[in-house]
Amino acid sequence: MPEKPLPTFQEKIFWSYANLAMAHSALTAGQTGYTRVNYMIRSKLYKGLMAKTMDVRSLFDDEKIKLQSGPQCSYCGSEGTLALDHVMPKILGGIDTGDNLIHACRSCNSSKGGKDLMAWMTSQNNFPPLMILRRYLKLLLAYARKENLLQLSTEDLLMLNLPFDPTQLPIKFPPLSELRL
Repeated sequence: MPEKPLPTFQEKIFWSYANLAMAHSALTAGQTGYTRVNYMIRSKLYKGLMAKTMDVRSLFDDEKIKLQSGPQCSYCGSEGTLALDHVMPKILGGIDTGDNLIHACRSCNSSKGGKDLMAWMTSQNNFPPLMILRRYLKLLLAYARKENLLQLSTEDLLMLNLPFDPTQLPIKFPPLSELRL
């Protein structure tokens, strides 16, 4: 956890994204636990995002990964019959563009339905694959920037009709052994 509370939505998104980068660096290196280098990655990214000297990478990177990974469910990895799923549900106000679409098997797509990604994953006692979480955080950030929500608190956000559940933003991540790309 950061040394101080995270009162704004911007701080929470950036902290979650920095944790994501830390977890991703450890997993891709085949580590079983975090090292000093991983914590330095998180710290440097969080500080850079807050200071506006760094920014999240574009959704183009995620699109490239989506195309390279081939036809498989983005949630469970199954290669069965696939459908397209809105990461931020359209029924909740999510955008209807390619950036918000991923492959999902019929079982995951049906189970998730119109639920917020993080709320659905929590109800399944799962943490999302890091690549889906990365896309989700980028979509949240783009939405929050467009709607001028970044300086609001979670309590303020709860008063609004949003295509996501601001209370579900992952601030703490499970151990590396429970994460997958």
